[in-house]
Amino acid sequence: MSPAHPWRSAGRTAQGKSRSRNEDAFLDCPQRSCWAVADGMGGHHAGNVASQSIVSGLAALSGQGALDQRIEAVRRCLRGLDSQLQRAEGVAGVMGSTVVVLLLEQNRAACLWAGDSRCYLWRGQRLYQLSRDHSLQQYLMDKQQLSPALAQAHPGARALTRAVGARQPLSLEILELRARPGDVFLLCSDGLYQGLSNRELGRAMSAGTPRQVVEQLFSNVLRGPARDDLTAVVIQP
Repeated sequence: MSPAHPWRSAGRTAQGKSRSRNEDAFLDCPQRSCWAVADGMGGHHAGNVASQSIVSGLAALSGQGALDQRIEAVRRCLRGLDSQLQRAEGVAGVMGSTVVVLLLEQNRAACLWAGDSRCYLWRGQRLYQLSRDHSLQQYLMDKQQLSPALAQAHPGARALTRAVGARQPLSLEILELRARPGDVFLLCSDGLYQGLSNRELGRAMSAGTPRQVVEQLFSNVLRGPARDDLTAVVIQP
């Protein structure tokens, strides 16, 4: 493995058992130290087109420059896609998607997201959720101090408050942190994490290589109902 690209990764996506098509997409690009998961907004027209356009747009970025420049390039790319998808609404209805992106540069990491696809970190035998959902459920927990159980019981709990292609201009959230030896990152759609407890997620993330972790995650979820599409990208040194 080239010292310039010390990160190993693996990704997989699968159609939910109750879905007619897979509206998830992912980017696994270790040579550019860039990874992403996009989840087309369920119930809307062409959610798969929206998620694929996001992954294609990110894959076309050069990956050149310092981390700050790469963050700005991702922001510009996603804002441009947001405008394109909003312009397409009149023809195709709402075309939207969540997105979560991970960029790495030596010991620096940056996570950018909109929606409820997540970024997790497994470090020192502990699981950390780095991203914070942009959903009505999270809003009810944050602003109205509802318990997770009460917020989850709300009929519109899974509604997104941010997404690429939503009716309001895109607002990305960004988190930067120091990467450490032994870190394992997971990007995933809600169809994956909703089928697993944090304990199961953590146990899978210590399963070995990125491919082994991905296969363990999918094995665990697919034993259950797995109604929604599921996608995971695992990154480790």
